[in-house]
Amino acid sequence: MEKYVIKGGQVLEGEVTIAGAKNAALGILAAAVLTNEECIIENVPYVEDTKVLLRAIENIGAKVKYIDKHTVSICGGTIGNGSELCVDDEYIRKIRASYYLLGALLGKYHYAKVALPGGCEIGLRPIDQHIKGFEALGAKVDLVTGGYVLAQADQLVGRHIYLDVVTVGATINIMLASVLAEGKTTIENAAKEPHIVDVANFLNSMGANIKGAGTDVIRIRGVQRLKGTEYSIIPDQIEAGTFMTMAAATGGNVLIKNVIPKHLEAISSKLNEIGAHVLEYDDAVRVMADGRLKSTQIKTLPYPGFPTDMQPQMAVTLALSQGTSVITESIFENRFKYVNELSRMGARIKVEGNSAVINGIEGYTGANLVAPDLRAGAALVIAALAAEGFSTVDDIKYILRGYEDFDGKIRTLGGQIQVVDSDKELQKFKLRVG
Repeated sequence: MEKYVIKGGQVLEGEVTIAGAKNAALGILAAAVLTNEECIIENVPYVEDTKVLLRAIENIGAKVKYIDKHTVSICGGTIGNGSELCVDDEYIRKIRASYYLLGALLGKYHYAKVALPGGCEIGLRPIDQHIKGFEALGAKVDLVTGGYVLAQADQLVGRHIYLDVVTVGATINIMLASVLAEGKTTIENAAKEPHIVDVANFLNSMGANIKGAGTDVIRIRGVQRLKGTEYSIIPDQIEAGTFMTMAAATGGNVLIKNVIPKHLEAISSKLNEIGAHVLEYDDAVRVMADGRLKSTQIKTLPYPGFPTDMQPQMAVTLALSQGTSVITESIFENRFKYVNELSRMGARIKVEGNSAVINGIEGYTGANLVAPDLRAGAALVIAALAAEGFSTVDDIKYILRGYEDFDGKIRTLGGQIQVVDSDKELQKFKLRVG
């Protein structure tokens, strides 16, 4: 089984280019099936989640083609030719974003049967708000034998939908289901994340009529049909934030390119607060850290608050900072599974309910680690890069779901990291780097 082997202690310096936003890409790739015409989508991150979703889209009859590594052509005009619009393979159940095909297929064909989604085990992520939205539009939704969600309707009609909680997935899914519905749909208490705006912009470029994306009220007026388009996905806010904290934790100086600095304001603000230096440019940020950082308090919140997907990476950084920090997790109830792994490296973190109390230490020591989920896995890599000695990180399949060429980008910054799949390769790495 593949793992990362890392020798820590290097100060990371140089430049890194951020890929397209995974969370935006998953909604946009699903949205492309809403038209019978070709959509060409650029800046698609080449990660496991997008590859799995594209395979699922192809399996229901769409024509999918990689024009290059980051550009994909999708034509949904052939869907339904002998297909029963059932989305299932051994992989699709492993990614959370499989549920976007529910909204897209329901919106276009008034019928969808999709395997229940999986993804990282970071807490309960029910789809009740998705179902509430679909039913408000006129669909009948059932959980059927075999672990499927079946949604079908004679007609979809726009309605006023108030989401009980702020949820990115349900906001996107209801947008997908309603763009071709009759009349006007209003989504109140909608999520405001950058990838919500990106999916809405993509749909509007196809001829949809969506207003208010990025605010808590989104208004959608249904249209008769959507057309093909060419579109480029925004940069990945979380990948950028991961490299920002990596620079801070290792005392580095890193220019992070292909970003939208406004999307990073919550992360930049906290890094500046603890003593790192963040410089903003038009489409890049530079993060520098010199000397030991300071403590702070963080509470994860929906955008524009501090993102839950950056909580583990920030915890790794704060565990090396002077003083006592507190992180409160208000989005997912099971997002501190990495704490036991960090403790093996010497971290002093105590979890109390939905908060982690972090007493800073001088430095980590290398350890054999296991990634419990995508973002926690990336955080453990950061810890290993900052640690003294060698570390390994197992279960890197989680990391590969959301980070493109993660180890390659780290090496360009001077980090000593390699993917190995045997003890022999691990020992060769240790001999080579000393």
